[in-house]
Formats: sequence, C-alpha cells, structure tokens
Amino acid sequence: MFYRETGQFKQNYAADSAVFPILQDRYGLAIIMVIAFVAIPMFGSEFLLASVMIPFLILSLGAIGLNILVGYTGLLSLGTAGFMGVGAYAAYKLSTMFPQVNILVWILCSGFFAAGIGVIFGLPSLRIKGFYLAVATLAAQFFLQWCFVRVAWLYNYNPSGAIEVPGRTLFGIAITGPMATPVNRYYVVLGVVVVMTLIASNIVHGRIGRTWMAVRDMDIAAQLMGIRLLPAKLLAFAVSSFYCGVAGALMVFLWLGAAEPSAFDIKLSFLLLFMVIIGGLGSLIGSFMGAALIHILPIFIRALPESLGLPVAAATVEHLTYLIVGALIIFFLIVEPHGLARLWQITKQKLRVWPFPY
Repeated sequence: MFYRETGQFKQNYAADSAVFPILQDRYGLAIIMVIAFVAIPMFGSEFLLASVMIPFLILSLGAIGLNILVGYTGLLSLGTAGFMGVGAYAAYKLSTMFPQVNILVWILCSGFFAAGIGVIFGLPSLRIKGFYLAVATLAAQFFLQWCFVRVAWLYNYNPSGAIEVPGRTLFGIAITGPMATPVNRYYVVLGVVVVMTLIASNIVHGRIGRTWMAVRDMDIAAQLMGIRLLPAKLLAFAVSSFYCGVAGALMVFLWLGAAEPSAFDIKLSFLLLFMVIIGGLGSLIGSFMGAALIHILPIFIRALPESLGLPVAAATVEHLTYLIVGALIIFFLIVEPHGLARLWQITKQKLRVWPFPY
C-alpha cells in the first residue's frame, strides 16, 4: 500500500499501530536485550540478580497489569495485591496437587484464576466508576486477603499460614527452592516478563487497546460509536488480573521462596499504583521506569551513605523513601501527569532533531 512518509511520521493505520515504528527504538531495544540477557547475568553479582533485578522485573509485570486497567482503560483499582495473591495461591495449590507438571506451566495458568476473580469484581464497573470503583476494588482487596488468612485449604492447612515453595526444575535445571541459583531464577523471570510485555504491547496497539482508550477518554462517546462497555471493561479487568496473577506467582516462587498473606496487603497495591503514576499512565515503558525508581530508590539511599562510611538506619531509609516518593507523586501530578514516560518521549524527540531543533 502506498502512503506518504514525512520524517518519522507514517500516515497509515498499519504504521501507526506498529509496536516499534521508529528505527532508533528498535536499536535501543536490541541493546537493552543484550544487556539484560548477556551482560547482567555474566557480570552481575548474586545481590544484583536476587535483590534488584528479579524483584524489579516482577514488580514491572504487576505494574503493567495495573496500567492496562488504570492507564489504558481509565478504571481505578486498589485491589492489585489481592489479584497477585490469587495467582500465588493458585500456583501453589496446582503445583502441590499436580507435582508432575512443570512449575512454569502452573505459574502461567495461575493468571487465569486471577483473571476469573478479576472479572467477578469488575462487574460493578459498568454502573460505577471513579472513587466508587476504587472503593469496590478496595473491598475486593480486603476480602481476598481475608480469604488468604482464613481459608486453610489455600495453603494446605499449614499452621503458619504461609506458602512454602517446593523445589522444581525446568529441563533439569533447578528454578525454585533452595537449589535454584539467582541466575537460573533471573532467566526464567526475564523470559516470562519479556514475552508478556510483547503480548501486552501488541494488545494495546491493536483494536482492543484502541477500544480501551476510547472507554477511558469518554465512555458515553465510546458507547455511541458502537463499543459495548461491559465486555470492554470486563476484558480489561481479566487481562489486568491475569498479568497481576502471574506476577504474584513469580513473586512467591522465584523471588521470595515463601510468603505469608501479609505479603499481599494493601501496601503492595498502593506501591504498584505509585509506580504507574510516576512511570506514566498508559505507557508500558513507564511501568518499568516507575518500578525501577521505586524499587531501586531505597537501595540507593542505603548504599550511598554506606559507600561514604556513613551507615544509615533502616527506619531512616524507609522514611526518606516515603518522603521522596510522595514528593515525586505530587510533582508528576502537577507538572507532568504522564510521568517519566512522557519526559523520556520528549527527550527522544529533542535528540532526533539535535542539533537542529527548528
């Protein structure tokens, strides 16, 4: 098909829907993949892999799930941690009931259980929105957390109420349990996150993503255009909860190794919401930026004074983190509501025309 092309802007639907329409972005992505798959495992320490990269990737996946609902569909949710817990407990039950099946299969299947629960709690979204929908999802968070504590069947009647991850292998290589090395767990998490991010990118750049954004911008106008609101919103809840469920299963099986119900409390829901706000609503790369900033910030605050011979108490690090994150949220809400992703986009635009800005 013939179409006009002016600079970096292509004037046809296929080019506009492309995941990486700009050549420089494809080069940048290739460099990032080389660093992630080769440089970090080869030169990174066990601390970098186990305490920085693995949790960063898992939190980024959870932030992507929440961003699909909040950023792309405009449906505020405060129950993200509850849906992550559903995925974690589902993966645990499936792995103990059917130990002969590969654990990675159950981690991915756990997302379907979270999606089902997300659809149930997403039903009120047709009638309510905004603050009232946030309260409804908050109720879902408290209800699910109550189930994690009270329904002993979920954790196999363990007296401590905790999930204890069994050791499992993938192609003969240990990926869960005490025998799994940080490198093995990192590669599994990285592979899952990369594949699911590419799937999410194709979804939001296609017809479904455009439907969600139409609902976000003005649901009444979207309905007049022929978009059925209930299926669109329930699909957003299902996809979002699926991503959060898989992130919750990865969090327990490949990061923590064991977890209690308190691991999926309201604090985690707010933490993921802050990642989305700071990183950028309606942006997949913003989910990674927000997760990187909020997760790595406390590590940096602790490591910088220690490198100068000035140890800092853990409580001080926590208070400084809260202050900085709170200030960043206020800053981005006032100055740049689209977060770090928008600042990065502006920077790229300036670099493309440098040194001739006009």
